[in-house]
Amino acid sequence: MATNKAAPVEIDARGMKCPWPALRAARAMREGAGAVRVTADDPVAPTELAALAEGHGWAFTRTGTDRFLLEKQG
Repeated sequence: MATNKAAPVEIDARGMKCPWPALRAARAMREGAGAVRVTADDPVAPTELAALAEGHGWAFTRTGTDRFLLEKQG
């Protein structure tokens, strides 16, 4: 029986300076999201989000300009 993956939680963090995009992503993951898609235009955001993911054992993928996906593994 196949299980349906829930759609990623969408976070629009455009115009927010770091660490806000990472803090919003961390909160969504803590609250039970299995994946979070973040749109963030702060040039520091990719580094902050990648570090957040690495620190928690989550996958980090850049999916486009200013778009990132964090996913829990397993």
